Amino acid sequence: MNNRLKLNDLNSLFTKYRKKNLKFKYPLLDDAFSNKDLFEAIKVIMSGQLTMSSKTFEFEKKFAAKIKSNYAVMVNSGSSANLLATFAACNPVRKNRFKIGDEAIIPALCWPTSLWPLVQAGLKPKFLDVDPLTLNVNASEVIKKINNKTKVILLIHVLGNSTEIDLIHKVAKKKKIIIIEDTCESLGALYNGKSLGTFGDFGTYSFYYSHQISSGEGGMVVCKTFDDYQLLLSMRAHGWSRNLKLQKNIEKHYPKLDKRFIFINSGFNLRPTDITASIGNSQFSRLDQFISIRKKNREKIIDSLKKSNKWKNQYEFLKINKKVSPSFFGFPIIISEKYKHLKKKLLTELDELGIESRPIISGNFLNQPAAKVYKFKQKAKSFPNSQIIEDRGFFIGLHTKPITNQKLNLLTNSLLSIDNLNKKS
Repeated sequence: MNNRLKLNDLNSLFTKYRKKNLKFKYPLLDDAFSNKDLFEAIKVIMSGQLTMSSKTFEFEKKFAAKIKSNYAVMVNSGSSANLLATFAACNPVRKNRFKIGDEAIIPALCWPTSLWPLVQAGLKPKFLDVDPLTLNVNASEVIKKINNKTKVILLIHVLGNSTEIDLIHKVAKKKKIIIIEDTCESLGALYNGKSLGTFGDFGTYSFYYSHQISSGEGGMVVCKTFDDYQLLLSMRAHGWSRNLKLQKNIEKHYPKLDKRFIFINSGFNLRPTDITASIGNSQFSRLDQFISIRKKNREKIIDSLKKSNKWKNQYEFLKINKKVSPSFFGFPIIISEKYKHLKKKLLTELDELGIESRPIISGNFLNQPAAKVYKFKQKAKSFPNSQIIEDRGFFIGLHTKPITNQKLNLLTNSLLSIDNLNKKS
């Protein structure tokens, strides 16, 4: 790389050409990438080594060390992380694996690519309702749902929070039930001081644009055992033996094959690029800083709302499990029962005022058209709490920079304008 290409030389160019979000005064995330993040990506581009290589491996090691996982495997998205973890969990080389027709417990409040890998791998999903204030399943309800057909529990740690995963893990371990922790929304959150995503057999993470850290696209799978690690590496790249520590032993047993192209298992192509890895690695060094700022921003927003003379308990906020040290990237809000009929008007009003919002995950997933295609036996009406979240819930962003008084006032005044919406035609 040309030594004359320096970060300072590029700052003016970044400032000139980087697009600002002009539609929203308060978007879900305000300018995810620092100039340093982009500079790291440019260095990779200038090197000519764009595909998965040393930057990816460096990020994987740094990630595993930070969250105290034995192994980490980067992929091209959080959705791919769920896909890879699920298909690894049923692979024939794994002693404890699920089989086609087995059952998997999953929350009704879920993202599609948390669910679909289970279905694609032949599992029968058994949906479970969630707590409308924690947004997570109750551990006691998960344990009650377990039967002889249950072979997988897919836990979703929603927006930095968690259920009592230690209780679930204890029962699952005894019954040899596989736990996959979808931690795509909760990177950096701790349960009793232990990183979410590291309790179960597999943990998955997402680095999409507005998440705790971002690489644009990207994700990670973590696991505990060397065998699972080697399996994930192989399945990430076509079932290839390349880059495995077992490579020499494999070559020895298959001397007639081209050692560069030996395929030992099924697989996908879920590899990231070194470009995304370099951005993710750069952001990852600021994860603790982001967590702290977002936590303070959340406290300021709640405090500002509740101290306003317009506050009438119009909203309920996320209830954090006492054992959880949360890691937020969004600010979920549940409209109080009295005001639920005003949700559509409120979201329209927020949009007009420049405040971006979105549903909490995808709401009660049993309402989605895709759920009807697969003719699940359970119906949306069986999950009243997930329905409350869909009918009365939404979320706005929590930014990685300290919130200004101007933006704080904008949010407070806009959210508390809900009382005036009845008067609008």
